[in-house]
Amino acid sequence: MLLIKNGRVVDPKSGLDQKMDILVQDRQIVQMGHEIVREGADVIDATGLIVAPGLVDIHVHFREPGQTHKEDIHTGALAAAAGGVTSVVMMANTNPTISTVETLQEVLASAAKEQIHIYAVATVTQNFDGKNVTDFASLLKAGAVGFSDDGIPLRSTKVVRDALRLAKEHRALISLHEEDPELNGILGLNEHIAKSHFHVCGATGVAEYSMIARDVMIAHAENARLHIQHLSKAESVKVVAFAQELGAPVTAEVSPQHFSTTESLLLTAGANAKMNPPLRTESDRLAVIEGLKSGVISVIATDHAPHHADEKNVADLTQAPSGMTGLETSLSLGLTHLVHTGELALSDYLAKMTCNPAALYDLDAGYLAEGGPADLVIFAENEDRLVTADFASKASNSPFVGQTLKGVVKYTIADGEIVYQNS
Repeated sequence: MLLIKNGRVVDPKSGLDQKMDILVQDRQIVQMGHEIVREGADVIDATGLIVAPGLVDIHVHFREPGQTHKEDIHTGALAAAAGGVTSVVMMANTNPTISTVETLQEVLASAAKEQIHIYAVATVTQNFDGKNVTDFASLLKAGAVGFSDDGIPLRSTKVVRDALRLAKEHRALISLHEEDPELNGILGLNEHIAKSHFHVCGATGVAEYSMIARDVMIAHAENARLHIQHLSKAESVKVVAFAQELGAPVTAEVSPQHFSTTESLLLTAGANAKMNPPLRTESDRLAVIEGLKSGVISVIATDHAPHHADEKNVADLTQAPSGMTGLETSLSLGLTHLVHTGELALSDYLAKMTCNPAALYDLDAGYLAEGGPADLVIFAENEDRLVTADFASKASNSPFVGQTLKGVVKYTIADGEIVYQNS
């Protein structure tokens, strides 16, 4: 039994925002109120702290099976807990990819050993071949929560249409990584800095927003749910807004790095700031913030993409893999660049990291209520933290190492148990 006393309880789903106590027992919140007393309970004094639903991150790469030198499910779960995240959805670009029931069951069996809630999507196409759609029915029955070929785009419009039709039939969600390879150069470098500083052809904006435009219109025609992953361009926000205005059941996410910084970080952070989609310009950064404020972008997800230090530490930055570890900095980046700047109220910000992403995959997560899951994060909203390379993740490829951010996670609680405590 755990009693959380005197915290500012913020629940975006219900609109609750007040000082109160929360009593947790048997994996559930059993009571929320004032001056709760329960003999024998372990007590957390949350005076001056925010008590919120455990964060829900629907876009992470835990690299298991096949690339566990970068990360594995256990270290990924530890990183999530350290970041206040109690539920994650793993992507399927493992080795082998999660294209079969057997691989999915292997991954979920490993995930079940962890203290946080770990879900997985399966691939849209067999082994990312872009041609042959997987057995949606069997994979859903085996525990997949949705489908994505994240890491590569679906080039075929017919495959997109067929997958959306099949997903609609099974009431499942398709999530897409959007970039046209034929319009891109070297990935991970935005086209402007790629040309001016690295003297190469980089990742273009049109490669992203043209493919988003194609796919949201297919979703509109099919009236099928579609989720756009990690958009990064101002035009992409406008395209998604247009589709939503037409009534298309389209949603979108942005990663914390894309509303926090720009391509110029490559010049100081090097390969750790190389990611896909790349960090863009200041006008793009401001545009995705406007998308968050308007509700066009309803989800913040990290795209947690750990890499081994040796892979990032190469002489030629253009040869380094794209991606950054993000679970342990996501809450702080949002507090620093959205809440403390006055762009979003705390509850609105937290909604995009709790109830909104949970709703996309119909997860019993992301809210605080009596009888609801005992998944919570307790954090100091205004406390400064210096980001160091001492991560719980197996990797430390973050371009934010050395920066001072707002917000410190004090406790992460999953199923009523403390799974992380800031000592």
